[in-house]
Amino acid sequence: MKQKVSIPFMMMGILFNVCLITANLLATKLVHLWDSPSLDITVTAGLLVFPISYIINDCIVEVWGFKKAKLIIWSGFAMNFLVVILGLLATVLPPAPDWNGNEHFNYVFSFAPRVAAASLLGFLVGSFLNAMIMSKMKVASKGKNFAWRAIWSTIVGEVGDSIIFFTIAFTGVVPLQVMLYMMLTQVVLKTAYEIVILPITMRVVKKVKEIEGEDVYDESISYNILIVKDL
Repeated sequence: MKQKVSIPFMMMGILFNVCLITANLLATKLVHLWDSPSLDITVTAGLLVFPISYIINDCIVEVWGFKKAKLIIWSGFAMNFLVVILGLLATVLPPAPDWNGNEHFNYVFSFAPRVAAASLLGFLVGSFLNAMIMSKMKVASKGKNFAWRAIWSTIVGEVGDSIIFFTIAFTGVVPLQVMLYMMLTQVVLKTAYEIVILPITMRVVKKVKEIEGEDVYDESISYNILIVKDL
């Protein structure tokens, strides 16, 4: 029997992948949000889009369950890895003699191996923690309190992502105090982003459940992320 393709699931999967790839590219620009004698906040432009991936993750777990989220997370990892490899290959190709954009192109696509590894591993850890917490809290709460589940799963995911990313990317490069401040800033801002957009997320989840007729509870499932036969 042929399986039908769920249009909402497919569209969320596409948006998830696009957000992750876009966030990595936008991360090459630093944005100065606040400057005062007591507080200086500088973030990457990736903050504009990266939290959306966690919101989509929450929606997928809430409607279709952890197994579907696992499929999307691994696909996001694969697509990000592909972009990194293709970007590195493109930077080593000889530029055309009359083209003046090579330096800027290389700045965007010359992913440092250490930073690329930190980004990919941080994404995996954070996304799977987010999905797992969301899934387990849904079962424990019997589907109630979506807002709190979304917020707490995001906090746990962002903390995991930040610890992995900053530890791998910046240990020995920036002082520990600065690194901890950067971790805290990222977690707070991305969680605040989710809270602000939460009313929209709740409406989307409710509508998708109505369209799909799905509301999966992950009872008696394996949370082993390496088991891919049940994707």
